Amino acid sequence: MPDYILTSEILNKASDILVNSLINAGVRTVLLIDSAGNILVNCGQESEDVDSISLAALAAANLGATSQMAKLIGEDDFSLLFHKGKTGNINFGRIGNDLILVTIFGEEVSLGLVRCRITDISESIRKIFEG
Repeated sequence: MPDYILTSEILNKASDILVNSLINAGVRTVLLIDSAGNILVNCGQESEDVDSISLAALAAANLGATSQMAKLIGEDDFSLLFHKGKTGNINFGRIGNDLILVTIFGEEVSLGLVRCRITDISESIRKIFEG
């Protein structure tokens, strides 16, 4: 993983994109983390109610384990994971090689909308962090 110099400008730009594209569309919480599980951006209406540190660590480990499973069946990687619950859903997706976007949303937001929005913003987020 390359070394990133994280400035308030970089983090604010990323946060603005996540809020405007995902939070304003009804996603409850968004975490942008690195592949080690370090939180870079945490935003949303439930961000205080979620144990973000544990969630980030588990999300990074989950994608790491899934990446190894992909290799076992001949795939390079699985770029996203989705878990559906009774009242909440969680989607994990890679942005580039080093970033992971975690979204938590309810039944009022469709998975298709979340995935479309993530596709739309992924390149912008990657460019912000890679300079």
